[in-house]
Amino acid sequence: MAKQYWIGDVRSGVHDGEEVELKGWVHRTRGGGKKIQFVVLRDSTGIVQCVVKKDVVGDSCFDDVANALIESSMIVRGRVESTDREHGHELQVESAEVVGPVNPDRPFPITESAMTEADGGETEFLLDNRHLYLRTSRMTTMLKLRSTVFGAIHSYFRDRDFIEYQAPNFVAGAVEGGSTLFEVPYFGRKAYLTQSWQLYAEAAMPALERLYTMAPSFRAEKSRTRRHLTEFWHAEMEIAWASNEEVMEHGEGVVRHIARKMLDERSEELSELGRDLEVIAGFADSPYPRMRYDEAVDALQSKGVEIEWGQDLDYSKEKILTDDFEVPHFLTHYPRIAKPFYHRPDPEDPKYVLCHDLLAPEGYGEIIGGGERTWSEDEILERIDEEGTPREPYEFYIDIRRYGGVPHGGFGLGVDRVCTWLAGADHIREAIPFPRDSRRVTP
Repeated sequence: MAKQYWIGDVRSGVHDGEEVELKGWVHRTRGGGKKIQFVVLRDSTGIVQCVVKKDVVGDSCFDDVANALIESSMIVRGRVESTDREHGHELQVESAEVVGPVNPDRPFPITESAMTEADGGETEFLLDNRHLYLRTSRMTTMLKLRSTVFGAIHSYFRDRDFIEYQAPNFVAGAVEGGSTLFEVPYFGRKAYLTQSWQLYAEAAMPALERLYTMAPSFRAEKSRTRRHLTEFWHAEMEIAWASNEEVMEHGEGVVRHIARKMLDERSEELSELGRDLEVIAGFADSPYPRMRYDEAVDALQSKGVEIEWGQDLDYSKEKILTDDFEVPHFLTHYPRIAKPFYHRPDPEDPKYVLCHDLLAPEGYGEIIGGGERTWSEDEILERIDEEGTPREPYEFYIDIRRYGGVPHGGFGLGVDRVCTWLAGADHIREAIPFPRDSRRVTP
């Protein structure tokens, strides 16, 4: 009896001459006449050509294969042979079974012409058919890269004795600003979908000291840029007794680690997407420079950009800054007036806060935001009051400072943005299975 293999195993060449069984989906077909049929079968590991001869498999089996449409599922058994054709190896089929046929009245809609017209998945048609578009080679590759990014983040933190921790998705207050909160009804009260785990991570910081999470966050942003989603994946960390510089070291460390894992595990997939592996190696190996906010403002003004001191840097300004970058850069020491109450003022100059953004090169912009937290009771109350923020929703957060508060810090990393950047994708929607933005909540 033939042993089941992945198509990637067959294409490796180590099973030439062996009897194998493959399970997959029809990628495309080509008729060679009434006596021979060529079926390109795909599974999650690749594609391979299967040669089906009528005098070998019999009339009934041959007709079933010949009539199988694209994306019909199939089990084939046969002998692996090497070939000088583009596939390198093919299967001489001895038997085949169509498991899940496709109705000819509703053929698979994702065609090469539809994808070419969409230019990487930007049309509404491909978004409407996302559940089917996932099967394309480009999206399969994106999902594999995404899996490697998630695994790399977990391994970085776990290898350094961080504890994985979970926070609630229903919250009472904002982290990033009330204008981007999703309000939801909650048994006669108002609640919101979380923008970040940060406030609840700080509650667990005195217990665990080194903690991280991987979880979705929600921002009610109407931005329709290539880098915004309303639901996105957040990798966040919090660490006790840490300075802004120490938090940045972990931010740089995790991004380097992700880039290295991508090279180690997904070089073939990156090359298929047209990514220069030497560029990715630079992200893994080169140091990430630091630039203060004031330097960034000077650089932008020298380029003719209109910006006043104290303004936050939106994506358009980040993009101009990163045009000159070959590797990620840290932007530090934003003005106090530009950042929320939880950012700690710099003791050496309190008009600034001890914070940082990590900006990815090639125009991708911010991928990490973090810094030191305002950790004393007096200071947090001062910061909350100067913003005019009500104290009541944050009583538990203030309470953390009343019972043994210590210097600490953390960051949030946009996982989908990192996937988009490292894959060289044009839009963040390409790097997530089912994107959610201000216009789309289906499929």
